[in-house]
Amino acid sequence: MVATIADLFYKACEFDYPNALSHKKDGTYTPISHKELQARVERMVLAMQARGLRAGDAVALVSENRPEWAITDYACAIGGFPSVTIYPTLNAPQTGYILRNSESRWVVCSTPEQAKKVLEQWDNLPRLETLILMEGSLDPQGRNLITWDQVQAEGKAMEAHRPEVRQLARARKPTDLLTLIYTSGTTGDPKGAMLTHGNLISNILRCVEILPMLPGDSSLSFLPLSHIFERMAGHYTLFHIGATIAYAENMTTLAEDLRQVRPTILVSVPRIYEKIYANVRENVAASSIVKRFIFHWAMLAGRMAVPYLYEEKPIPPWIRFQLWWSRHLVFSKILARTGGRLRFAVSGGAPLAPMLMEFFWCIGLPIIEGYGLTETSPVLSFNRFGEVAPGKVGRPIYDEWKGRPFLKIAPDGEILAQGPCVMQGYWKNEKATAESFDPDGYFRTGDIGELDPQGRLKITDRKKELIITSGGKNLAPQPIEEALKTDKYITQAVLIGDQRNFVTALVVPNFSSLRRWAGYKKLHCNDDVDMVTKPEVYAKLMQRVERVNQQLSKFEQIKKISILDHEFTLESGQLTPSLKVKRRVINEMYAEQIEAMYR
Repeated sequence: MVATIADLFYKACEFDYPNALSHKKDGTYTPISHKELQARVERMVLAMQARGLRAGDAVALVSENRPEWAITDYACAIGGFPSVTIYPTLNAPQTGYILRNSESRWVVCSTPEQAKKVLEQWDNLPRLETLILMEGSLDPQGRNLITWDQVQAEGKAMEAHRPEVRQLARARKPTDLLTLIYTSGTTGDPKGAMLTHGNLISNILRCVEILPMLPGDSSLSFLPLSHIFERMAGHYTLFHIGATIAYAENMTTLAEDLRQVRPTILVSVPRIYEKIYANVRENVAASSIVKRFIFHWAMLAGRMAVPYLYEEKPIPPWIRFQLWWSRHLVFSKILARTGGRLRFAVSGGAPLAPMLMEFFWCIGLPIIEGYGLTETSPVLSFNRFGEVAPGKVGRPIYDEWKGRPFLKIAPDGEILAQGPCVMQGYWKNEKATAESFDPDGYFRTGDIGELDPQGRLKITDRKKELIITSGGKNLAPQPIEEALKTDKYITQAVLIGDQRNFVTALVVPNFSSLRRWAGYKKLHCNDDVDMVTKPEVYAKLMQRVERVNQQLSKFEQIKKISILDHEFTLESGQLTPSLKVKRRVINEMYAEQIEAMYR
C-alpha cells in the first residue's frame, strides 16, 4: 500500500525501466534507470544522515528542473527531512527570507549563480549549516560548501548500509511533514504551506483513478518543480504510474525538446498553450491563400466535431469524414512539432480560454483542465473525459469527505474546501492559518465560483482581485482578460479600474501580427518601441478591444488602453511561477501609464 512519498518511490522503482528519468547532456537525452536512481537516492540519504541531518531538519532546494532535484526530493521524503522548494528565479533577499523562515539546515543549489544568492544572505541565516552545489565550483567564503559528487561518493562509501534506507522509508507516516511550499507573496511576505505525505498521496492516488495514465507513458518536465502543480502531476504522479520523465533544457529550447522527447502526456499552464496557438496562427497568416483556406476549412470541421468529442458521443459520419481529412491534411503537421505522440494534455495554474481548449481538441490533442491551489496539494477538481465543458474546471475530485461536501460555495461566492489534500496550515504563522479556515474547518480558497447542475465548477475570479469601480459596480477581470488574449493582435492584458470611474487596460500586442499589419498598411516603424507609439496602432488595438466590449455590460467595457512595448515576464517579477499576473506589482511598475489613462 502506498501511504507516503517514500512508499511511492520504492513502489515505482519496481518498474525497473532503463529510462525512469532523462536529462539532456551534450545535446542528447541520457536516461537514468530505476535501479540507478534508487542507488543515488539511497546514497544521498546515507550521506545526509552521516553529516548529522535528522528527521525534522529542513532541506531547501534552489534549482531548475533536473535529476538532482528529484534525487534530493526523494531522499528528503525517505529521511524525514521536510523539503523547502525555492524558485531559482527569486532574488537573493527573497531566497534568504524563505531560508530563514523555514529554518533550513541544508540548502542544495544547482549552479554557482544560485549558490551566490545564498552566500550573500548567509550571515542572516542562523540555522543554515551546509550548502550542496550540484555543478561547477565556487569560493565557499569560509562556509561549509560541498559538491554533489562528493555527497554521492560519501554515500557510495557506505554501500553496505543501503538496505537500512528502505527500513528508514518504512518509518515515515502519512502525517509527517513532507514539504514547505511558499506562496508567491504578491500581497506581502510569502507563507509556507505545510503539506504532509498524506496530503500529496491522497491527491496523487485520486488523480490516477480518474485520468487514463499508463506505464510507459512519457512526459517533458518544464514547469518549475518548485511549483505544486508540476511537483504533484509531473513529478510524483507520473513517476508513480511508471512514466518516463525527461527534463527540458530550458524554456527557450522547449520546442526542440518536445521533438526530441516525443512525450505522450503534456502537463502545462495556459500560457504555453497560448504561445503554441499564437505560433500556429502566425504561420497560417503568413502562408498562401490556398493553405489559409484549407486551415480554416479544417477548423470548421473540427468545431463541428468538438461537441461530440467533449462528451464522447458518436460523431455523425459526414462530420467524422471531414474531421479525419482535416487531421490528416492539416492538424497532424501541428502535432508533429510536439513529437507527434501526445495522447492528452493537462492544464492548470490559471484559467484556460474556451477558444484554446476548442482549438486543441480540434487538432487531436484533448486538454483536461483542472483547478487547485498550493494549499490543497493542489487538485480540487478537473474535467473528466466524456464530460468536458469549456470554461469550467470539472467536478470535484471527491463528492464528499467524511460525510460533508468536499467543496462548497460560501454565501459570498467563495469556494471552500475540506478533505485529505488540504494543508495543515502555514509554517510559523498561526494568524494566517486561522484566517484561512472558516468556523466549520473549510479552507478559504480566495476564489469566486459556482457549481452547475451537473456539479461542475466554474471559476469566475479571485476574491481579492475583483474590481470595484467608484460607482460601486463589481466586475471580474480574468474572463475579460482571457477574451482579450484570444485576439490575434493581443498576447497579454491586465484590466485596471478598482476605485476608478471607468475600466482601462494595459495591453501587450502580439508583435508578429502587428508588424505584418503595419507592413500591409505601409506604416513605417523603426522598432517595436516606436510602433506602439503610433496613433494608427492605438486605433487598431482599440478596434480589437471594441470587439470584446460588445460582449460586456456597459460598466465592464474598456474605455482606454495603454500599449506596452514588452511582455510581462517571470524574471521581471511581474508573473507568478505559474505565469499568472501579479496585479500589485503591475500596478506599481506601470503607475505612470495607468494614471495617464485617467487624466
